Amino acid sequence: MKHLLKNTLAVAMLALATQAMAQVTLFENEDFRGRSFTTERQIGNFNRAGFNDRASSVQVVGGRWEVCEDVRFRGRCIVLRPGRYPSLSAMGLNDRLSSVREVARNTRVSENRFAPMPDPYYDSRRRNGERLYEAQVTSVRAVVGTPEQRCWVERERVGQDRRDSNVPGAIAGALIGGVLGHQVGGGSGRDIATAGGAVAGAVVGSRVGSDGQGGRMQDVQRCATVPNQQPDYWDVTYSFRGQEHRIQMAQAPGPVVTVNRQGEPRNR
Repeated sequence: MKHLLKNTLAVAMLALATQAMAQVTLFENEDFRGRSFTTERQIGNFNRAGFNDRASSVQVVGGRWEVCEDVRFRGRCIVLRPGRYPSLSAMGLNDRLSSVREVARNTRVSENRFAPMPDPYYDSRRRNGERLYEAQVTSVRAVVGTPEQRCWVERERVGQDRRDSNVPGAIAGALIGGVLGHQVGGGSGRDIATAGGAVAGAVVGSRVGSDGQGGRMQDVQRCATVPNQQPDYWDVTYSFRGQEHRIQMAQAPGPVVTVNRQGEPRNR
Protein backbone atom coordinates (compact mmCIF):
# COMPACT_ATOMS: atom_id res chain seq x y z
CA MET A 1 0.00 0.00 0.00
CA LYS A 2 2.82 2.36 0.91
CA HIS A 3 4.59 1.54 -2.36
CA LEU A 4 1.39 2.19 -4.33
CA LEU A 5 0.86 5.51 -2.60
CA LYS A 6 4.43 6.53 -3.37
CA ASN A 7 3.99 5.72 -7.06
CA THR A 8 0.67 7.58 -7.19
CA LEU A 9 2.28 10.66 -5.63
CA ALA A 10 5.16 10.50 -8.11
CA VAL A 11 2.76 10.33 -11.05
CA ALA A 12 0.76 13.28 -9.67
CA MET A 13 3.93 15.36 -9.22
CA LEU A 14 5.03 14.52 -12.78
CA ALA A 15 1.61 15.57 -14.11
CA LEU A 16 1.82 18.87 -12.26
CA ALA A 17 5.35 19.48 -13.53
CA THR A 18 4.28 18.73 -17.10
CA GLN A 19 1.28 21.01 -16.80
CA ALA A 20 3.43 23.82 -15.42
CA MET A 21 5.66 23.60 -18.50
CA ALA A 22 2.80 24.57 -20.81
CA GLN A 23 2.43 28.30 -21.39
CA VAL A 24 1.34 30.80 -24.02
CA THR A 25 2.68 34.30 -24.61
CA LEU A 26 0.72 36.96 -26.49
CA PHE A 27 2.49 39.91 -28.10
CA GLU A 28 0.99 43.31 -28.87
CA ASN A 29 2.65 43.61 -32.29
CA GLU A 30 3.55 41.21 -35.08
CA ASP A 31 6.87 39.32 -35.03
CA PHE A 32 6.77 39.12 -31.21
CA ARG A 33 7.32 42.81 -30.62
CA GLY A 34 5.74 45.26 -28.21
CA ARG A 35 4.10 44.54 -24.88
CA SER A 36 3.56 40.87 -24.00
CA PHE A 37 1.40 38.81 -21.68
CA THR A 38 2.27 35.25 -20.56
CA THR A 39 0.01 32.76 -18.82
CA GLU A 40 0.20 29.11 -17.74
CA ARG A 41 -3.51 28.90 -16.94
CA GLN A 42 -6.75 29.63 -18.71
CA ILE A 43 -7.92 33.24 -18.98
CA GLY A 44 -11.64 33.67 -19.58
CA ASN A 45 -11.48 37.43 -20.09
CA PHE A 46 -8.40 39.37 -21.18
CA ASN A 47 -9.95 42.60 -19.93
CA ARG A 48 -8.74 41.75 -16.44
CA ALA A 49 -5.19 41.44 -17.75
CA GLY A 50 -5.44 44.59 -19.85
CA PHE A 51 -4.83 42.61 -23.03
CA ASN A 52 -8.26 42.30 -24.62
CA ASP A 53 -8.23 42.58 -28.44
CA ARG A 54 -4.54 43.46 -28.42
CA ALA A 55 -2.64 40.33 -29.53
CA SER A 56 -1.00 40.30 -32.96
CA SER A 57 1.44 37.38 -32.54
CA VAL A 58 1.65 34.36 -30.25
CA GLN A 59 4.26 31.97 -28.91
CA VAL A 60 3.19 28.60 -27.50
CA VAL A 61 5.50 26.53 -25.30
CA GLY A 62 4.17 23.08 -24.47
CA GLY A 63 0.62 21.86 -24.76
CA ARG A 64 -2.13 22.96 -27.13
CA TRP A 65 -3.98 26.20 -26.50
CA GLU A 66 -7.40 27.31 -27.68
CA VAL A 67 -7.72 31.04 -28.37
CA CYS A 68 -11.13 32.65 -28.87
CA GLU A 69 -12.30 36.04 -30.09
CA ASP A 70 -14.96 36.41 -27.36
CA VAL A 71 -14.76 36.14 -23.59
CA ARG A 72 -15.40 32.80 -21.86
CA PHE A 73 -14.25 30.89 -24.94
CA ARG A 74 -17.13 31.92 -27.15
CA GLY A 75 -17.19 33.13 -30.73
CA ARG A 76 -14.67 31.91 -33.27
CA CYS A 77 -11.94 29.77 -31.68
CA ILE A 78 -8.78 28.16 -33.04
CA VAL A 79 -6.29 25.70 -31.51
CA LEU A 80 -2.58 26.53 -31.50
CA ARG A 81 0.15 23.89 -31.45
CA PRO A 82 3.53 24.55 -29.76
CA GLY A 83 5.55 26.98 -31.83
CA ARG A 84 5.78 30.59 -32.96
CA TYR A 85 2.98 32.43 -34.77
CA PRO A 86 4.50 35.72 -36.00
CA SER A 87 1.17 37.09 -37.28
CA LEU A 88 -2.49 36.44 -36.45
CA SER A 89 -3.72 38.37 -39.49
CA ALA A 90 -3.79 35.33 -41.76
CA MET A 91 -6.10 33.61 -39.26
CA GLY A 92 -8.42 36.61 -39.10
CA LEU A 93 -7.69 37.04 -35.39
CA ASN A 94 -5.40 40.06 -35.32
CA ASP A 95 -6.35 42.26 -32.33
CA ARG A 96 -9.40 40.06 -31.66
CA LEU A 97 -8.43 37.57 -28.93
CA SER A 98 -10.41 37.76 -25.68
CA SER A 99 -9.86 34.39 -23.97
CA VAL A 100 -7.44 31.45 -23.95
CA ARG A 101 -7.23 28.01 -22.35
CA GLU A 102 -5.09 24.91 -22.59
CA VAL A 103 -6.59 21.89 -24.33
CA ALA A 104 -6.33 18.72 -22.23
CA ARG A 105 -3.89 16.13 -23.59
CA ASN A 106 -6.55 13.45 -23.85
CA THR A 107 -8.95 15.71 -25.78
CA ARG A 108 -9.35 14.82 -29.45
CA VAL A 109 -9.23 17.89 -31.71
CA SER A 110 -10.36 17.74 -35.34
CA GLU A 111 -7.77 18.94 -37.83
CA ASN A 112 -9.94 21.79 -39.13
CA ARG A 113 -9.84 23.44 -35.69
CA PHE A 114 -6.04 23.80 -35.72
CA ALA A 115 -4.22 26.90 -36.91
CA PRO A 116 -1.69 26.50 -39.76
CA MET A 117 1.58 24.87 -38.70
CA PRO A 118 3.70 27.36 -36.72
CA ASP A 119 7.39 28.14 -36.90
CA PRO A 120 9.36 25.77 -34.64
CA TYR A 121 10.30 26.90 -31.15
CA TYR A 122 12.84 25.40 -28.79
CA ASP A 123 11.91 25.38 -25.10
CA SER A 124 15.04 26.71 -23.41
CA ARG A 125 13.54 27.25 -19.97
CA ARG A 126 15.51 25.87 -17.04
CA ARG A 127 14.21 22.59 -15.64
CA ASN A 128 13.88 22.06 -11.90
CA GLY A 129 17.22 21.48 -10.15
CA GLU A 130 19.13 21.70 -13.41
CA ARG A 131 22.73 22.89 -13.13
CA LEU A 132 23.77 25.47 -15.70
CA TYR A 133 27.10 26.15 -17.39
CA GLU A 134 28.61 28.71 -19.76
CA ALA A 135 29.66 27.68 -23.26
CA GLN A 136 31.96 29.73 -25.47
CA VAL A 137 30.40 31.15 -28.65
CA THR A 138 32.66 30.44 -31.64
CA SER A 139 30.69 32.01 -34.51
CA VAL A 140 27.59 34.11 -35.13
CA ARG A 141 25.91 34.60 -38.50
CA ALA A 142 22.91 36.87 -39.05
CA VAL A 143 20.47 35.26 -41.48
CA VAL A 144 18.51 37.86 -43.42
CA GLY A 145 15.21 37.11 -45.14
CA THR A 146 14.67 37.09 -48.89
CA PRO A 147 14.54 40.46 -50.67
CA GLU A 148 11.17 42.18 -50.82
CA GLN A 149 9.48 43.90 -53.75
CA ARG A 150 8.23 47.37 -52.89
CA CYS A 151 6.08 49.50 -55.18
CA TRP A 152 5.09 53.14 -55.21
CA VAL A 153 3.23 55.56 -57.48
CA GLU A 154 4.92 58.52 -59.14
CA ARG A 155 3.29 61.36 -61.05
CA GLU A 156 5.23 62.05 -64.24
CA ARG A 157 4.89 63.90 -67.52
CA VAL A 158 4.09 61.89 -70.62
CA GLY A 159 5.35 63.55 -73.81
CA GLN A 160 3.01 64.14 -76.73
CA ASP A 161 3.70 63.87 -80.44
CA ARG A 162 1.41 63.90 -83.44
CA ARG A 163 0.31 60.34 -82.81
CA ASP A 164 -0.38 61.08 -79.15
CA SER A 165 -2.29 64.32 -79.65
CA ASN A 166 -5.60 64.82 -77.91
CA VAL A 167 -7.82 63.98 -80.90
CA PRO A 168 -11.19 64.24 -79.07
CA GLY A 169 -10.10 67.55 -77.59
CA ALA A 170 -9.04 68.84 -81.00
CA ILE A 171 -12.39 67.92 -82.54
CA ALA A 172 -14.28 69.59 -79.72
CA GLY A 173 -12.07 72.66 -79.99
CA ALA A 174 -12.64 72.88 -83.73
CA LEU A 175 -16.41 72.82 -83.30
CA ILE A 176 -16.32 75.50 -80.61
CA GLY A 177 -13.91 77.61 -82.64
CA GLY A 178 -16.07 77.29 -85.75
CA VAL A 179 -19.15 78.51 -83.91
CA LEU A 180 -17.27 81.52 -82.53
CA GLY A 181 -15.72 82.35 -85.92
CA HIS A 182 -19.02 82.12 -87.72
CA GLN A 183 -20.36 84.98 -85.61
CA VAL A 184 -17.66 87.36 -86.83
CA GLY A 185 -17.95 89.25 -90.20
CA GLY A 186 -20.08 88.33 -93.17
CA GLY A 187 -19.89 86.78 -96.65
CA SER A 188 -16.48 85.39 -97.58
CA GLY A 189 -15.01 87.18 -94.59
CA ARG A 190 -17.33 85.17 -92.38
CA ASP A 191 -16.15 81.95 -94.04
CA ILE A 192 -12.53 82.93 -93.46
CA ALA A 193 -13.32 83.76 -89.86
CA THR A 194 -15.07 80.43 -89.44
CA ALA A 195 -12.05 78.55 -90.78
CA GLY A 196 -9.72 80.57 -88.57
CA GLY A 197 -11.88 79.91 -85.53
CA ALA A 198 -11.88 76.19 -86.26
CA VAL A 199 -8.08 76.07 -86.52
CA ALA A 200 -7.60 78.05 -83.30
CA GLY A 201 -10.19 75.92 -81.51
CA ALA A 202 -8.43 72.75 -82.62
CA VAL A 203 -5.13 74.02 -81.19
CA VAL A 204 -6.77 74.84 -77.86
CA GLY A 205 -8.68 71.57 -77.80
CA SER A 206 -5.54 69.52 -78.45
CA ARG A 207 -4.11 70.88 -75.21
CA VAL A 208 -7.02 69.73 -73.09
CA GLY A 209 -5.63 67.26 -70.54
CA SER A 210 -2.10 68.64 -70.79
CA ASP A 211 -0.37 71.08 -68.46
CA GLY A 212 0.58 73.57 -71.13
CA GLN A 213 4.17 72.31 -71.33
CA GLY A 214 3.79 69.89 -74.18
CA GLY A 215 2.72 66.87 -72.16
CA ARG A 216 0.19 65.46 -69.75
CA MET A 217 0.61 64.20 -66.18
CA GLN A 218 -0.35 60.67 -65.17
CA ASP A 219 0.26 58.25 -62.28
CA VAL A 220 2.84 55.55 -63.01
CA GLN A 221 3.59 52.62 -60.70
CA ARG A 222 7.25 51.82 -60.08
CA CYS A 223 8.60 48.70 -58.35
CA ALA A 224 12.02 47.76 -57.04
CA THR A 225 13.51 44.80 -55.19
CA VAL A 226 15.13 45.88 -51.93
CA PRO A 227 17.11 43.79 -49.44
CA ASN A 228 15.58 42.87 -46.10
CA GLN A 229 17.54 44.78 -43.45
CA GLN A 230 16.24 42.98 -40.34
CA PRO A 231 17.76 39.52 -39.66
CA ASP A 232 15.23 36.69 -39.36
CA TYR A 233 17.45 34.92 -36.84
CA TRP A 234 21.05 34.38 -35.78
CA ASP A 235 22.83 31.11 -36.59
CA VAL A 236 25.07 30.52 -33.55
CA THR A 237 27.82 27.95 -33.04
CA TYR A 238 29.26 27.28 -29.58
CA SER A 239 31.65 24.80 -28.03
CA PHE A 240 31.00 22.87 -24.82
CA ARG A 241 33.26 20.18 -23.36
CA GLY A 242 35.07 19.77 -26.65
CA GLN A 243 31.92 19.33 -28.70
CA GLU A 244 30.48 21.79 -31.21
CA HIS A 245 26.80 22.75 -31.01
CA ARG A 246 24.69 24.89 -33.33
CA ILE A 247 21.44 26.73 -32.57
CA GLN A 248 19.25 29.46 -34.02
CA MET A 249 18.49 32.42 -31.79
CA ALA A 250 15.98 35.26 -32.06
CA GLN A 251 18.58 37.76 -30.80
CA ALA A 252 22.32 38.09 -31.21
CA PRO A 253 24.17 36.33 -28.34
CA GLY A 254 27.03 37.60 -26.21
CA PRO A 255 30.43 35.87 -25.92
CA VAL A 256 28.87 32.90 -24.08
CA VAL A 257 25.57 31.02 -23.99
CA THR A 258 24.02 29.21 -21.03
CA VAL A 259 23.65 25.42 -21.36
CA ASN A 260 22.89 22.38 -19.23
CA ARG A 261 25.26 19.45 -18.68
CA GLN A 262 24.29 17.96 -22.07
CA GLY A 263 25.13 21.23 -23.83
CA GLU A 264 21.49 22.11 -24.51
CA PRO A 265 20.80 25.88 -24.44
CA ARG A 266 18.97 27.22 -21.41
CA ASN A 267 17.71 30.57 -20.14
CA ARG A 268 18.94 31.63 -16.71
